[in-house]
Amino acid sequence: MHSFARYLVFFQYIGTKYSGVVKGPPHNLEKRGVQDYLEDAIQKLKPVNPVSLSISSRTDTGVHALSNSAHFDLQRRDDKPPFTEDVVVQALNFHLKTEQIRITRARRVPADFHARYRAQSRTYVYRLALGSSHYSLLPLTDGELCWSLSNTELQFLELTFTSRSFLYKQVRRLTGALVAVGQGKLSIPRLKHLLEVRDSLAYPQGMAAPAQGLFLTKVDYEETDLQPSEEQRPSTSNSKDGCT
Repeated sequence: MHSFARYLVFFQYIGTKYSGVVKGPPHNLEKRGVQDYLEDAIQKLKPVNPVSLSISSRTDTGVHALSNSAHFDLQRRDDKPPFTEDVVVQALNFHLKTEQIRITRARRVPADFHARYRAQSRTYVYRLALGSSHYSLLPLTDGELCWSLSNTELQFLELTFTSRSFLYKQVRRLTGALVAVGQGKLSIPRLKHLLEVRDSLAYPQGMAAPAQGLFLTKVDYEETDLQPSEEQRPSTSNSKDGCT
C-alpha cells in the first residue's frame, strides 16, 4: 500500500515549560510533555492510523534538546501518496505554532525501523558558567539568575558525554560529582569508589547538577538503517515530488 510511510524526525526544544519529552500525566493538562504537542501536530495531518510517537531519548523536566529524534507512522486517506520529507517538516512546524519545539529534519525510513533501538549513540552536553558571583554554578538557561549577573564576560565550560545509552540522571550525577570535586566537596578516592560500586543509591543526595544546564545534542544512526526499501523509494515518473 503506497499511502503508508514511517518517518524519522529530528526535533529540538527548550525544556523549561514541559514535563520532560514523554507524555505528561493524563490527569494534568497544564503540565504536558513534548510528545503531547508533537502528537497533536501529527494528528492535524489527518492520518487514518492512530498517532503514536516513539522517542529515541528520554529527557526530564527542564532538560533541553538541540537534537532529539522519534519515529511515527502515517497513512493518508483515500490511498493518497506519502508526504515528502520537506512537507512533513513544514507542516508539523506550522501546527506546533508558538510552542518552543521545532522539527529540524525528517527522513522516510524502513517500516521496521525503530528510533530508540536503532540509535548507535547519544550525546549530551552540560554547560556551566564560570566566574559568576552567584553561590552556585550557573546553568546556561537559568533566566532568573541571568538577569542579576554583574559579570558580563562569563566563560562557559562544556562537559560532553557520549554513549549508546544512559542510566536515569547519569549525566547530571556525573556532572555534579565533577563539580563537587572541583569545589573540594568530594575527594578523588570517594569519586573513584562511587564509580566502582555502580550503585545509584550510593550517590550523595542533592549533588546531581540541575536539569536546566543539560542539553541532548545528537542522536546518531547507521546510514544503512535509514535507507528505505525499493518499494518505498519515490517514483521516477514526471511528478516533481515523486508522489504519484
